[in-house]
Amino acid sequence: MSQLTEIRWHGRGGQGAKTAALLLADVAFQSGKFVQGFPEYGPERMGAPITAYDRISDTEIRVHSNIYEPDFVAVVDDTLLHTVDVTAGLKKEGAILINTEKSADEILPLLNGYEGKVFLINAYHVCMETLGKYFPNTPMLAAMVKVSKVMDTDVFLKEMETSLQHKFARKPEVLEGNMKALKLALGEVVQCR
Repeated sequence: MSQLTEIRWHGRGGQGAKTAALLLADVAFQSGKFVQGFPEYGPERMGAPITAYDRISDTEIRVHSNIYEPDFVAVVDDTLLHTVDVTAGLKKEGAILINTEKSADEILPLLNGYEGKVFLINAYHVCMETLGKYFPNTPMLAAMVKVSKVMDTDVFLKEMETSLQHKFARKPEVLEGNMKALKLALGEVVQCR
């Protein structure tokens, strides 16, 4: 990992992009990293486009601003590709991760000529297989850890289990489903370029 990794999340209100960014910051912090995880608020309503950010580093982070040139971008809802320039400022050496049921041939033309790595995951499939409901942030979180390599996946899973055990102490079935979703997502990420 480089000194500082910056990740920008794009989603719609209610899909959990903000929660995924905050969870990533939390588990990275628990593993000994310096972190920032924060959303950018605009008109808040269910379904409205939202942006969230993560900074993860082995050393102290001294910058405090939005992320304009991210190393990685996560797109939780592929319909945003038609309305938001999700690749704006994205470093060519980085990568974009998109939640979609579409093929690479359908997605690549929507990336405004971005020439870096592109990863796809069908978070809907992962959620239905493991949770029975559609919560795309859980598989997207695991997929982003795999794509960005901000932390070892075994450490990530251990820290997530600890975090979820605390959060869902009275709902062990929720913990089990989320852990299954995280593990399945790690194997479902596909690099298409």
